[in-house]
Amino acid sequence: MTRSVVFGAGQVGLPLAQLLSTRGQEVKLVSRSGGASVPGIEAVRGDAMNGEFCTETVRGASAVYHCMNPKYETAAWEAMLPRIQENLVAAAGRAQARLVVLDNVYMLGRPGGKPLTEDTPLNPCSRKGEIRARLADALLAAHRRGDVQAVTGRASDFFGPGGLQTMFEARFWKGVLAGKNAPVIVNPDTLHTYHYIPDVAAGLAALGAAESDVTGRAWMLPCERAVTTRELAARFAAQAGHTSDVQRMPRWLFKTLTLVVPILREFDEMLYQWEEPFVIDDQRFRERLAIAATPLDASVRATVQWARRQFG
Repeated sequence: MTRSVVFGAGQVGLPLAQLLSTRGQEVKLVSRSGGASVPGIEAVRGDAMNGEFCTETVRGASAVYHCMNPKYETAAWEAMLPRIQENLVAAAGRAQARLVVLDNVYMLGRPGGKPLTEDTPLNPCSRKGEIRARLADALLAAHRRGDVQAVTGRASDFFGPGGLQTMFEARFWKGVLAGKNAPVIVNPDTLHTYHYIPDVAAGLAALGAAESDVTGRAWMLPCERAVTTRELAARFAAQAGHTSDVQRMPRWLFKTLTLVVPILREFDEMLYQWEEPFVIDDQRFRERLAIAATPLDASVRATVQWARRQFG
């Protein structure tokens, strides 16, 4: 039986583990809390900052999936992400397991009027992007040295079932489901690629099972066409039976709130992603892995069904 270990039981790690389990794999799902009991999946409590724990946990695995993300804070990323990656590289290398890393696109910086592809050079324009760029370079170097067989799947912002740490979080859904205008902090009228969470999980699973030619590089995970945030929110509202719109928080109010809301301070440097078209091109993934994104109507419908269960 194929054995996989998924580090991170959040909005991508959990559905990924469930998907792998439905395909007949023996799956361990690792988190600091140990997570809730999921049928067919072994929940493991532990800290990926501990190298010995990582080595012991992945022993006998054929694939290791890195879906962890510390607190959304530059200092936490700087302190934790390099060590976590080093531990997983070492552990997967010893186990001769493939390391599949979920990453964002912060390291690519501003698109400059062009779609973001696998060929887009690393050109970060934020502190978080600089950290991600260093991690991407280090992972590729480890692969080239033969320390580990590694592959990365990149995605933009998420939406979908379980997406509580996304642009479309509790406050957004409570407004939409009540037929009220939903608040957003970004420009709602620029094209933006949003990745559907089940497509992200399916893409990572495909990278974990594909032939070895996929390794040693980063892939753009499956995504539907880019839409404006306003259009996507309107689709959610229509599916919920309403005609809600979005309202952007005034910039002065946003800047004021950054003084008292730490996560807004952290997000401020990332607003550039909505100031011009921010489009991901997944053509190379579709051609090589033969997996396409879920049609937008279907992903919107499933997301609203989940939101109704989650928020009433």
